[in-house]
Amino acid sequence: MSSDKTVMCEGEYLRLVRRGHWEYAERTNAGSAVIVIAVTPEQKLLFVEQYRIPMGANTIEMPAGLVGDLEATDTMEEAARRELLEETGWLASEVKVLMVGPSSSGMSNELVAFVRARGLTRVHAGGGDETEDITVHEVAVADAPRWLVAKMAEGYAMDPKLWAGLWLLDRNPDGSPA
Repeated sequence: MSSDKTVMCEGEYLRLVRRGHWEYAERTNAGSAVIVIAVTPEQKLLFVEQYRIPMGANTIEMPAGLVGDLEATDTMEEAARRELLEETGWLASEVKVLMVGPSSSGMSNELVAFVRARGLTRVHAGGGDETEDITVHEVAVADAPRWLVAKMAEGYAMDPKLWAGLWLLDRNPDGSPA
């Protein structure tokens, strides 16, 4: 494939490019994102609900956010702590990057990291920043798969990465116990 890249369109946060015959999107404000797998001391898994304009629907997600959109020196661990606190109101004493890979390798160059957060302490109610309207859901770990399927049946948009997050809740990427 040709290494020459043509910028077809550029917005404030995204750029549409062509390399050879392939068209894809690049982020202009961050190169990666984190998905945070977090369980409260009461063994409740944290999910967030918000309306997503591209989907035209409410989504259920694990807390997540961009790395480097606020500071170029941002790390995945810092972004995970920040987004977890901002979105859910829970502060993590420990965060660990489990794996990093493409979010949609045929459409974007964005990388996504799964991060496990532990040692949670409730600091505030959450809900996101002034541009977000986030509802926090705390779901018993044992009930999480059924709860997600029920939300999907209600019409919520569900990212399949949620089920990868469930797998990584108590396992490492190689299947060994966390």
